[in-house]
Amino acid sequence: MKIGVLLKQTPDTETKIKIKPDGSGIDESDIKWVINPYDEYGVEEALRLKDAAGGGEVVVVTAGSKRAVDSMRQALAMGADRGIRIDTEGVSLDSYTTAVILSKAIQSENFEVLFAGKQAVDDDCVQVAQMTATALDWPCIWPAEHIELGADKKSVVVTRPVAGGIKEIMEMTLPGILCCDKGEHEPRYASLPGIMKAKSKPIAELKAADLLAGETPKVTWSGFRLPPERKAGKILKGEPEAVCAELVKLLREEAKVI
Repeated sequence: MKIGVLLKQTPDTETKIKIKPDGSGIDESDIKWVINPYDEYGVEEALRLKDAAGGGEVVVVTAGSKRAVDSMRQALAMGADRGIRIDTEGVSLDSYTTAVILSKAIQSENFEVLFAGKQAVDDDCVQVAQMTATALDWPCIWPAEHIELGADKKSVVVTRPVAGGIKEIMEMTLPGILCCDKGEHEPRYASLPGIMKAKSKPIAELKAADLLAGETPKVTWSGFRLPPERKAGKILKGEPEAVCAELVKLLREEAKVI
């Protein structure tokens, strides 16, 4: 079974974000870059599906700069077989144009199924996988929590969470895209042999400019700034009745929320 995984490299969630002095973007000098956490679940589920299918190939697909190779190697060390990096150097991308170049790269691979994270933790746009599915004319399930391969190996049965703790069970005919949530399977750690093997696994390179075919971003960003610091909170002390009365007064007169 030929399986693809859309992978994005994002700042570690512990990173303290700094803005460039001119407000034109984020200062990346001290950022620690990692695999987008939800994409790690995508890698894990892809590897499990490969085993359930009795073998095949897992290919990691990334649109990013040269530093993204480090995250790709981590996925290869987990067990993926090879990678495809779309070089984005000198190209401005938004969710739409990212989906354009990913779909163009995917078309020539004839994947039977694609995995992705349910969202990226840096911009939280929750758009790229869905737009990629639209460009490919494939179905897309978001978010996928539990995945089982159908007996015919041409479909998957997916459990997804919906509001109020309810679970929805859906069957999807392949090919399609599954956007993985945190589920019952934790991403595996890369073993030492896996890390050594990953160094020699192939990563093909494509150029984003060649795949865009004249398409341009629909969204641009400017005027970056950090949110204002929160004011210090107030601690009210005293008897419960007096504290409640003071709290209501402050909510009405200072916070103006009641």
